[in-house]
Amino acid sequence: MNPMARQMFELVEPIGVIPYSADEPNETMFALGFTNYWDTYFAGRAAPLGLVAAEVVDALFYNFGPGEVARHIPKVWDTTTPEAAIAARRDGCAQALRRILGDRLDTPEVARATDLLLQAAVSAPVEGRPMYAALRTIPAPDEVVARLFHAASLLREHRGDGHIAALMVDGIGGLEAHVLLALDMDVPAKSFGRIHHLPDPLLDEVIDGLRQRGLIGEDGWLTDAGHAVKDRIEDRTDDLAALPYEALAPAELAEVVDVLEPLAALLVAAQPW
Repeated sequence: MNPMARQMFELVEPIGVIPYSADEPNETMFALGFTNYWDTYFAGRAAPLGLVAAEVVDALFYNFGPGEVARHIPKVWDTTTPEAAIAARRDGCAQALRRILGDRLDTPEVARATDLLLQAAVSAPVEGRPMYAALRTIPAPDEVVARLFHAASLLREHRGDGHIAALMVDGIGGLEAHVLLALDMDVPAKSFGRIHHLPDPLLDEVIDGLRQRGLIGEDGWLTDAGHAVKDRIEDRTDDLAALPYEALAPAELAEVVDVLEPLAALLVAAQPW
């Protein structure tokens, strides 16, 4: 495991996940004409890719069930444009960060840490990182809070691309990844929020496949081999996520950590889950 990359994940993720943990991003997306959360999810996250087919989004997002992406892509582009979705998502996320963090964001230290984080976020090669590469084509906003969210989103998608690579090295499919995560958290797989809605026969097939590989025991929980695979994927993901932060000097990285630690704690405390 790369301790630095893990620490930065824990500090950046609460910012990057704000589209899914706060109401404001949904509200600004609903103002475009959407009426359900999953339309806003796919429009907001896929917008940097432009007008691509559902098969492309499905491949890049990796972890949705059969047909789930196609229920939204390309239909969402009948309601708005990728450019409008990017702007609405950015504005909603900035509003949410403002609500939760208030005037803590209005300091020279936050402005400098944001610039350093963005410097790290745009420093990595884009090869083999399709979601990160797509987001890199979006100009960074000037306003500091929107800029902070943009930097966190870049780092989140960079890490996500690496995580998919790590899953593929171990032959773990997208739905299998959800099962491993649920069981690692001591949550029954079929109750896990991201997959609980999928048909039982599909989930049975996924679970049985992991059982046949020795990753799940007859009791339905992870075996030692299952835990080892999950840990190996997380360690490899951390290793692959480290490169952007190497663009910062140790003192600069320490500055970013000092600023983000209290902000991340407040954001985590405000999460609904």
